[in-house]
Amino acid sequence: MSSSIPRTAAVAAVVSATLAAGLLAGSASASAEDGAGVRIHDIQGTTRVSPLVGQQVTGVTGIVTGVRTYGSRGFWIQDPTPDANPATSEGLFVFTSSVPTVAVGDAVSVNGTVTEYVPGGLASGNQSLTQLSKPVVTVVSQGNPVPAPVTISSWSVPDAYAPAGDPAADGSINGLTLKPRKYALDYYESLEGTNVRIGTSRVVGATDPYSELWVTVKPWENANRRGGTVYGSYEDQNTGRLQVQSLVPTAQQPFPKANVGDVLAGATEGPLDFNQYGGYTLTARTLGTVVDRGLKRETTDRQHRNELAVATYNVENLDPTDPQEKFDALAKAVVENLASPDIVALEEIQDDNGAKNDGTVSAGQTVKKFTDAIVAAGGPAYEWRSVDPENNKDGGEPGGNIRQVFLFNPARVSFTDRPGGDATTATGVTGRKGHAALTVSPGRIDPANTAWADSRKPLAGEFVFRGRTVFVIANHFGSKGGDESIVSHHQPPNRSSEAKRLLQAQAVNGFVKQLLAVEKQADVLVVGDINDFEFSGTTKALTAGGALYPAVKSLPRGERYSYVYQGNSQVLDQILTSPGIRHFAYDSVHINAEFADQDSDHDPQVLRFRP
Repeated sequence: MSSSIPRTAAVAAVVSATLAAGLLAGSASASAEDGAGVRIHDIQGTTRVSPLVGQQVTGVTGIVTGVRTYGSRGFWIQDPTPDANPATSEGLFVFTSSVPTVAVGDAVSVNGTVTEYVPGGLASGNQSLTQLSKPVVTVVSQGNPVPAPVTISSWSVPDAYAPAGDPAADGSINGLTLKPRKYALDYYESLEGTNVRIGTSRVVGATDPYSELWVTVKPWENANRRGGTVYGSYEDQNTGRLQVQSLVPTAQQPFPKANVGDVLAGATEGPLDFNQYGGYTLTARTLGTVVDRGLKRETTDRQHRNELAVATYNVENLDPTDPQEKFDALAKAVVENLASPDIVALEEIQDDNGAKNDGTVSAGQTVKKFTDAIVAAGGPAYEWRSVDPENNKDGGEPGGNIRQVFLFNPARVSFTDRPGGDATTATGVTGRKGHAALTVSPGRIDPANTAWADSRKPLAGEFVFRGRTVFVIANHFGSKGGDESIVSHHQPPNRSSEAKRLLQAQAVNGFVKQLLAVEKQADVLVVGDINDFEFSGTTKALTAGGALYPAVKSLPRGERYSYVYQGNSQVLDQILTSPGIRHFAYDSVHINAEFADQDSDHDPQVLRFRP
């Protein structure tokens, strides 16, 4: 499953007047105490939360610039005679809950309650959307010209992402006066609800199942050779990214399919919204045309006869109820794009009946269906090893019982079986005469450790290639669920999920050190969906004391990614090497994350070396 924050039904929340007062202590009060004669910029104010939140306002006028008939139903209005303050937006969303009866170009007068809607709820940390709720709408005239759009471009968006949050407000930026010429998030907030446009822009996040894509208005910003925008540090969030949706329902006009590197050509214009799944979003009345730039799926080099090829691949909740086409596509990728690695560590193999929550934990049918598909695709007859989890104890989809599985090509590599491994039995390290060994193979590392509560336990296996022992540890660390997004009103955002991954990394690091204490030059590979970046505290904990090296760092910075989230190409999947593995070839094989049509949301990783 995706390692990003899961996409569930949005939870509505309204910031109360009391909360807003706390966030905006010392802010200017409304110019009209009775709520009459208030203009849109008075409602929007100079901070993220309206100074009029909770108040009834009457006679708010504007031109309708966009109508949304699905999802959060309502329409946007804009004052055609703006004030001179660049911090105050002239646009506003009117939430109707039912299909609006107005049209673009209508001049309207609206009475309603000023509210702050927090997509995802207050606990999400998301910024809020200023809006009018429970409106009474009067159409004054029709067919008026829409206010000219504000062009969002490379020169208009500041390079600095966001101000530091106010320590007195728990790190929130809600109460800070907007500085749209200094910070990108402030710039976008100053245009909340405003009619905006972008010109021809490169796609940096492929069309997803929810009919949205991501572009960048800064084509040079951390660009890579395949057209993406690389997320290389917590301080470099890529300010040019912008989500694009269409106001036209897909039943009326299908949303275009685009891959990373394609171009959204021409003008795209509409109101600037804020939502739970990406923050600032251009909701397009007029959508540009997607130009296909022909992005191709990559194929890695085949290993030489005396090279061991080890891969890791998150196959996204694979189970026997999935269509055969998914098995065939994943199998073809293993054979053709990954060149039939000698060892493949799989993540997210579900049990034999998938998400049916009936106590089933075995995954033999799932793996057989997959390995049969690999043979049918012309690949090797892989054997496999794994350890069944306890029912519903490893997180993931309830009833699915995801786990890691080793596939290995017995014609090239052998597996050293040492019995006794089960869901609760820990494997350990033994050895004599300087040669390390596992006490249980396959076996789980420290499964009783609270770091693995409701999370996948690492799977350790002992292999032999050309007479040399190789230890592989397959991982699927805890997800980023619960973390605040980079558009949070907390700056920096709260990343609460890191605490668990830090403990998990420390546990794996400690186990690797046990192996190296027995055999200093042992060949150890730590692989899998680490669910964290190469620059993260998680990776630093994995590599502590020089026990491991993140092989992705052997790649140029522009090629370090395995996942694309909200237009940021980033590292989640990794292979880390012990000090004895001095020379290797590493490849992040881009076959999924950049494409609208995906077999998984992760790109697999392959490492080749000579043990």
